[in-house]
Amino acid sequence: MPNQEKFPLIDATEPNLMEETFGYDLPPRIKFDGPLVEYVDGKPVEFSTEEFLKRDFYVTDTTFRDGQQARPPYTIEQMVHIYDLLSKLGGPNGIVRQTEFFLYTKNDRETLDRCRELGHRYPECTGWVRAVKADFRLVKEAGLKETGLLTSSSDYHIFQKLKFKSRKECMDSYCEVVDAAFEAGIRPRCHMEDITRADIAGFVLPFAERLMRMSEQVPEQLRVKMRLCDTMGFGVSFPGVELPRSIPKLIYKLNREVGVPTSRLEWHGHNDFHKVHVNAATAWLYGCDAANATLFGYGERTGNPPLEGAVMEYIALRGDLCGIQTEVITELANYMQSIGFPIPENYPFVGRHFNTTRAGIHAGGLRQDERIYNVFDTTKLLNRPPRVALTDKSGADGVAHWINEFFGLKDDERISKIKCHKVARWVMDQYEKEGRMSSISDQEMEDKVRELMPAYWEKHRGETPGAGYDRIAD
Repeated sequence: MPNQEKFPLIDATEPNLMEETFGYDLPPRIKFDGPLVEYVDGKPVEFSTEEFLKRDFYVTDTTFRDGQQARPPYTIEQMVHIYDLLSKLGGPNGIVRQTEFFLYTKNDRETLDRCRELGHRYPECTGWVRAVKADFRLVKEAGLKETGLLTSSSDYHIFQKLKFKSRKECMDSYCEVVDAAFEAGIRPRCHMEDITRADIAGFVLPFAERLMRMSEQVPEQLRVKMRLCDTMGFGVSFPGVELPRSIPKLIYKLNREVGVPTSRLEWHGHNDFHKVHVNAATAWLYGCDAANATLFGYGERTGNPPLEGAVMEYIALRGDLCGIQTEVITELANYMQSIGFPIPENYPFVGRHFNTTRAGIHAGGLRQDERIYNVFDTTKLLNRPPRVALTDKSGADGVAHWINEFFGLKDDERISKIKCHKVARWVMDQYEKEGRMSSISDQEMEDKVRELMPAYWEKHRGETPGAGYDRIAD
């Protein structure tokens, strides 16, 4: 008797498109079929994905603080406009919950005042200062309810940078400023800088434990938050990695052993090793309610978690927009580029060519069903229809797709590749006969469709020609 196949074919005559996961109206769902498991102190520990999805996790923004350290300063007007768009993006549920401001210059303080004058509930405006009493007066004068305090945690910083004589002297100094915040009625958010290079058992956990004891003496709204700062991008999400680099173990120690609530833990990462986004999502999963991010990942050195990526990840985990206005991502990108902020052409969600295909076989797939080569309904969610860049690899399918998108044609109105063979031949001649190396521009295509398909042009030119392209920023 022949061996039975371990994985016999499940024949089908209709496609299984797995639309419960890959529904086109939203980013693909992230679904779990069990808990996450990590070994802590040699023992397996389960992290419930069901409990995770019940938590109020969210995004916080540092575009005006860490993001501004990597570029020339924004003007006041630019920051107010960006803040207004961030509020619109995060929606009424405050998915973009907070943002932070420097307080050191007159422009910093004026920007903060003008943003608050807009009256938005979200994102809440918070401050950032060093953990020294001289800086803290700025927070009191600004009238903020919460501020970040720079409380560096690695020995590289404690001894080499800040020149403390001992860890105890360092911790005492930090706690004096935390006490000052309590006395002023301001919630301190301790930024544990360089935590993935720190002595977790020797400094981080004792410091967190002391902050928890101090917090027990004040009202709930003043209790310390702790921002876990992966300053050099050393954090790793893989199971089995040892401390201090393990994100799951670090959060487990703080949350389950020290007792810091998930609502008072926040992750702040850097992209030195290309792990910045996945590390932020991992922090969410294992017990940080807040993932700190910047617009388009722009921040100190290699940058921070991209805020628009965190927003899309949030939707994928929730399976719902939750009031988020995703089209504002495109509006923000266009504005940022208009004030001199460079965005690579292939950058996800907002790069000029993020949903552009050049291969003819891909264009053929787009023409038949755009879901084949488009990640989700980018027209609906980002005001960005999928595009075709015409080259020698595009073929007649690519030309047909370009024409259909240019005229905004849908369903039965869409033209077949047979009807545009003259234009397709002209495109190929540019490469085969003329030796062209660059792609065909939209203006060239418009001119050739007018010339070689005059009847078609006459019929459709009043139907918003260019509708498929005029929303894409150069």
